This record gives sequence, structure tokens and C-alpha cells, in this order.
Amino acid sequence: QVTLVESGGGLVQPGGSLRLSCAASGTFISENYMGWYRQAPGKERELVASIFSSGTTNYADSVKGRFTISRDNFKNTVYLQMFSLKPEDTAIYFCNAKGPLGAWGQGTQVTVSS
Repeated sequence: QVTLVESGGGLVQPGGSLRLSCAASGTFISENYMGWYRQAPGKERELVASIFSSGTTNYADSVKGRFTISRDNFKNTVYLQMFSLKPEDTAIYFCNAKGPLGAWGQGTQVTVSS
């Protein structure tokens, strides 16, 4: 059974930064598609960034140049480094393994507000 545990969320001012972590167990992140999604109140869950087993990364247009997805295969952990945060980045951020029909973490709240 795949388990994903996110951490690193919190309250940050506009222009600030945060790093989210997703610790995985029950699977090797290096062998899987891993993604970060987010869901704001009243909105659909959307893909923010993803990394494939090959190392190829993809980003939503809204976060390109500000967010970076990476992984530490030894720690079996995926990260989302977020810079230049905006109020519209406020959402619950979820870690995903193996695509939308795969495993999900419980989510971590990110709030960008002054």
C-alpha cells in the first residue's frame, strides 16, 4: 500500500517562499510519476507540477518560473519549492503517486496573505 505524507505548508506573505515535502512509502518515487496538485476553495483540483520516472518535469503555466519540483530518491521524498508566492497560490496542496487514479496524501494547507 502506497502512503504519502505531505508537510511544509503554512502561512506566508506575498512574495515569500515555502518548500513542501512528500514522503512516500510502499513505492519507489524514482519508478513512478509523482505530482503536486492543489485545490482552492470552490475550485477544481488542478495539477501544479509533475515529475516522471525519467526525470522530466512539467508545470502549470501559472507557476512556471516560480515553482520547482524535485525528488530525493535516497529519502524517497518529492519536494515542491515555491518562490514568489501570490495570494492566488492559496490552496490545499496534495501529493500524488501514479496519476489521478493512484495514491494521494492528506494535503497540506498553503495560505499566502499579508
